[in-house]
Amino acid sequence: MPNRIHFIAKWRYRFKTMVRYRLMFLTSAPIIFTLIALIGITIYWSIHYTWQSALVDVSERLGVANNSIVLLQQKQANHVKAFAESYDFRTRLAQAQLTDMQGDQALQQWVSEQKNRYNLDFLYLHRDEDISHQVLTGKESFFDVLSAQELNKLDKNLAKRAQVPVLDERKVEQRGLVSRTIIPVRDNNYKIVGFLDGGLLLNNSTVLVDQIRDLIYPSTHDSLRPVGTLTLFLDNLRVSTNVPLDSDQREGRAIGTRVSEEVDFAVLNQSEQWVDKAFVYDAWYITAYEPIKDQHDQVIGMLYTGYLIWPFLKAYMTNIAEVSITTLILLLISGVFVYRGSRDLFNPIEHIHRVVKMIQMGKDTRIGPLGLDEEHELAQLAKQFDNMLDLLRQQKSELEQAAIQLEAKVQHRTASLEEKTSELELHIQLLNQTRDKLVIHEKLSALGELTAGIAHEINNPSAVILGNVELIQFELGEDSDRVKDELEAIHAQIDRIRNITRSLLQYSRQGGVQDEITWQHVNPIIEESITLVKTGSKKRDVEFVSSLKAHTSVEVNRHQLLQILVNLQMNGIHAMQGKGKLTISSEDWLENGEERGAIVHIQDEGCGIKPENLKRIFSPFYTTRRDGTGLGLSVSQSILSQTGGEITVESEWGKGSCFSVYLPKKVESNIDLLVSTR
Repeated sequence: MPNRIHFIAKWRYRFKTMVRYRLMFLTSAPIIFTLIALIGITIYWSIHYTWQSALVDVSERLGVANNSIVLLQQKQANHVKAFAESYDFRTRLAQAQLTDMQGDQALQQWVSEQKNRYNLDFLYLHRDEDISHQVLTGKESFFDVLSAQELNKLDKNLAKRAQVPVLDERKVEQRGLVSRTIIPVRDNNYKIVGFLDGGLLLNNSTVLVDQIRDLIYPSTHDSLRPVGTLTLFLDNLRVSTNVPLDSDQREGRAIGTRVSEEVDFAVLNQSEQWVDKAFVYDAWYITAYEPIKDQHDQVIGMLYTGYLIWPFLKAYMTNIAEVSITTLILLLISGVFVYRGSRDLFNPIEHIHRVVKMIQMGKDTRIGPLGLDEEHELAQLAKQFDNMLDLLRQQKSELEQAAIQLEAKVQHRTASLEEKTSELELHIQLLNQTRDKLVIHEKLSALGELTAGIAHEINNPSAVILGNVELIQFELGEDSDRVKDELEAIHAQIDRIRNITRSLLQYSRQGGVQDEITWQHVNPIIEESITLVKTGSKKRDVEFVSSLKAHTSVEVNRHQLLQILVNLQMNGIHAMQGKGKLTISSEDWLENGEERGAIVHIQDEGCGIKPENLKRIFSPFYTTRRDGTGLGLSVSQSILSQTGGEITVESEWGKGSCFSVYLPKKVESNIDLLVSTR
């Protein structure tokens, strides 16, 4: 496959770039396209007229088949008339008129026995008048459809012979399609004494359709029009046919199959002739259909003739392919002669092209002699091209010398400037680094002072509250049991305030984690933080959703973690402007299949954080809220960094943020602050 692609690409490149192939294409394309157009038009008109000829042919054969049936009916009528005028029949008829009913039955039996003598399937003498309406139409011979009872009346074996099992359907067609001749029988006084009814049963009559087929398709060696088929239909059911059950193997007969729906509609319903291709049982045929009518001009069936379309198409396409291949071979041979004849013109052009490509690649070469007459246009072009190359080489050499001199002067004058520029860039870099360190130091110093002042200010009121609560508890005595839960809650919150202020004082002193660090399950701490935040946000329309799946215990300061979680949840509520869904979840922190600790995720549906602000949110004093201090995230990150933890954030502007708190399983010392954004 790669070789084939390379071959196609190679020849595509040649046609696009080489003059030889382009000129050959430009000169040959009009001829080739004209020939292709002529072949296409020839094929189109040939197919059109051949198809019309095939339709006319099958239509004519249908006419021949129809005439054959008419002649058959005339012969049938002559046989019935000959029998009616025979001496034996007239003698027996006269004797039967003089005898009783038994003599009439003997005559009837004798008449029925004479059918084989006249090549008829039935012969019957009607003595009643109920048959007279069929004679009044003026037709002696006609097609008719008889029920099983009517067939039995004409001949006792006729109904059984008429049965046609319907293929692919669980039923049997009992009616019979007959070619019938009815003539009146007169006595010596020209009085009608009965009617002779004789004819042929067409159901399962394979001999009849084969005889007609052999008549209208006499040749068996026509590749375009193979031996055709003939079918008699009772309504839309094939009751007599030589259409094979398998068109490829030519085995069996398709008696008991039905005609296609479109032919059924056109011939039976519209009473029109159909001359076109049609699907006949299991293959496409070139067909002709016409309706079969009874004596009252009612359509009772169809007459069909046609032949397989595939041999016709195969032979025709073979002829077209032979013509096309012959034309292509002639074009190929003529193209070879054109190519060889034009080689003397193309070789010098290709040599010039190769020299140009080598010069483009940097090689110093010339075209030289081409083996042509000096007055030849290509020889003069090559000589002028070589002279131009010599002149260009001389000018190039002069330009290179001038460029070397100019470059030496520029390097000499710019050497000192480059040295001073390098020193200046180094000084600017050191200055920027020093400035960043000073800014951070000033912020942390201010944060420490503010934290210490705030902690002292909070401690004083909390001490007063604690003293008053203890006084109230003392004064109430035993009555204090009624508000025991409320007093314990006040004590717990005062302890929490004191722990928070103690943590702030520790942070302001630039010290480590001074409070007690213990093994804790994070889920209870998360639930407590949710309870506290819910209590403070009852007036807000916030939906709290929790999914706590962490199982790993971690070393952590419980009060500080509680403070961090409350701070992050309150930030989420503020980002949602007090309305939305706040999702708090926890999971085990796994890396490479190893448990590292636990992770707490706090996700809000707020406004999110702009990408350019993600790296600044953990800086002290940075805030987007007018009433904010910008200390919450920086303090939380500082507390976590001292135990080896960190806070990361993922945010999409306009959709919300997700803060993740990573808590290590074991407290690590001397861990630098790690802030990553996701």
